[in-house]
Amino acid sequence: MRGDERIPDGMFSYVSLEQRVPQGHPLRAVRELTDVVLRRLDAEFDALYADSGRPSIAPEYILRALLLQVFYSMRSERLLVEHIYNNLLFRWFVGLGMDDAVWNHAVFSKNRDRLLTSDVAQRFFAEVNRQAKKYMSDEHFTVDGTLIQAWASQKSFRAKDGSDDSDGTDFRGQKRSNSTHQSTTDGDARLYKKSYGTESKLSYLGHALVENRNGLIAAAMVTEADGYAERDAALLMLHEKQKKRKRRITVGADKAYDTRDFVGTVRELNVMPHVMKNDKGRRSNLDRRTTRHPGYAISLSRQWLVEKSFGWLKQTGSLRQVKLRGLEKVDWLFVFSCAAHNLIRLPRLMAQPPARLREKCA
Repeated sequence: MRGDERIPDGMFSYVSLEQRVPQGHPLRAVRELTDVVLRRLDAEFDALYADSGRPSIAPEYILRALLLQVFYSMRSERLLVEHIYNNLLFRWFVGLGMDDAVWNHAVFSKNRDRLLTSDVAQRFFAEVNRQAKKYMSDEHFTVDGTLIQAWASQKSFRAKDGSDDSDGTDFRGQKRSNSTHQSTTDGDARLYKKSYGTESKLSYLGHALVENRNGLIAAAMVTEADGYAERDAALLMLHEKQKKRKRRITVGADKAYDTRDFVGTVRELNVMPHVMKNDKGRRSNLDRRTTRHPGYAISLSRQWLVEKSFGWLKQTGSLRQVKLRGLEKVDWLFVFSCAAHNLIRLPRLMAQPPARLREKCA
């Protein structure tokens, strides 16, 4: 028998948002972890705002909404606010009620900018890793860098001395370099290409230090794009990781890190360099003192973990091309997206039996 189509005309709902979200929904565990992190950041939030004046959007709402933007690959704040307005699941995750007004997208972006100029992303990332500590190796790591395309076009790359006569659209045959030219749209972006034979683009470099047990990101940062940035950033992250530690750790890396300066400095930091040997037409800076150990081969076999993280950040986290300008803001977004990467993976790791969480690295 065919059912009747009923036109909904009810004014009230007696089912709460909490009841509408299924108990087994993946965002439930993420929301619980996020709430713990945000409670620990309460003092930092208080320092960002004045004691008087017009109330702003609560930073807890902003950060939960930005997590949704990363998880669901939303391209803009306008689309994010529209989804929060229409989607009961998103309202529940952010912390809004069914009848609560949703902010204008411009107001949301303005309030978000207050957080972009602070160290909230690094503190949020640190607190997420504090929750993940028992699932992370503290001895074995892999480091790598990835190209992040800037929100600036090629025609914005103009001569610093103003000698360009054209509108920047036709630069065939012109010699352009970062020493003589600069983007008028994003002054921190640099013309860079990751490998030979590829197109040079205005870009930044994102760097990540990934632990080798479950592939969680242990440290992250963004730098200007140049040929030394990957190794310099790796040394900075390893230096922070080795502070107040006496036990040696290992770090795996690809052939680009096989240089005398990097290998020597890493050893001075009490870090064993498990770098892939670059001996094509040259002599590698690693010898049998390092490569003869079984841990060297195991570290090289775990390099896919950092590539997997970069793949998630670019495909899901929408970091293939950032929509923010300036090194400080791009760094904030990259670190926050790395925190979201760890946060979305934690519930599944926490649900595994202890026997499956044994360390798989060297």
